[in-house]
Amino acid sequence: MLMKQYELEELNSRKRYRAVLLIMLAALLGTLLLSFWVGYYPLTPADVVKAFLRRFGYQGDVLPQAVTIFWSIRLPRILSAVFIGASLSVAGATYQSMFRNPLVSPDILGVSSGAGLGAAIAILCGMPGWFIQAAAFTGGVTAVALSYVISRKSTRSQTLSLVLTGTMITALCNAGVTLIKYISDPNDVLQQITFWLMGSLTKTDMDAFGVSAIPMAIGLCVLLLLRWKVNLLTLEDEEAVSLGVPTRRLRLVFIGAATLICAAAVCLGGLIGWVGLMVPHMCRAIVGPDNRRLLPACAMLGATYLLLMDDVARTLLSMELPLGVVTSVMGAPFFVYLMLKRRVV
Repeated sequence: MLMKQYELEELNSRKRYRAVLLIMLAALLGTLLLSFWVGYYPLTPADVVKAFLRRFGYQGDVLPQAVTIFWSIRLPRILSAVFIGASLSVAGATYQSMFRNPLVSPDILGVSSGAGLGAAIAILCGMPGWFIQAAAFTGGVTAVALSYVISRKSTRSQTLSLVLTGTMITALCNAGVTLIKYISDPNDVLQQITFWLMGSLTKTDMDAFGVSAIPMAIGLCVLLLLRWKVNLLTLEDEEAVSLGVPTRRLRLVFIGAATLICAAAVCLGGLIGWVGLMVPHMCRAIVGPDNRRLLPACAMLGATYLLLMDDVARTLLSMELPLGVVTSVMGAPFFVYLMLKRRVV
């Protein structure tokens, strides 16, 4: 009798989860259409379809401006927002579960500060845009690699050592960025560095998106395919090892995948905060803490959330706001609300 009741509850839970995913998918598709429409040159769904088909030989009545805006401005920007939002959210949920800390964000090991330092050095040296992207990606990966290698030398718990080392690397990289800003030309280089650090998708094009989408897709696939193993790292290290769980190997795989997608996201859109911290909490309140269900929900809700924030950034005022500023202004009060309602788990 108890077994049948458990099976019935599990079946109902699966049905609710599938319904939630369908609702999230519908919200994401609706937000995609909204994102094409909002802006100084709105594109209707018909314009979007015609502009898309024009690349494949469609000869119907569509304005050349609509085709240019669709392929050169809106599409790369929207795809970038989808990938960055999904990547930061999935990485944030993975880190929060792996470190057993609800306040952990994707930059806990220094990936964002390392990417910022790499980009600042490239901008100071007058490098082109593709080199700035490469420098940001390299800086983010290097910072996390240093955090992991140094933490291995510690006699403390590896989880605690990683957090402490990541905090130290973050402080060093932030100090480096501050020094570069101090010695930069205030009329040119300093403005470029400041604008990049605030986060924006203004200058995103299909080439930049294509380069960053590959590591983001690889990292997302790894985390989503192995998401059930993230649950194993929520156990205490001693308990997990006693059950035969290769905690060190799993932790390295998940850190590598999360670092890959975070570094690629930062080098594409700059520093965009609060997405990887807030969205996982929202998803836990909806689908629960099981990472088998949590990570797919984070991917869809994170993509939808960042798309909406980007729409706000480019339509709220006559001039476009930095995306990182908008996510911070919107995210911090909502996170306080979640804490007051005790929905942060």
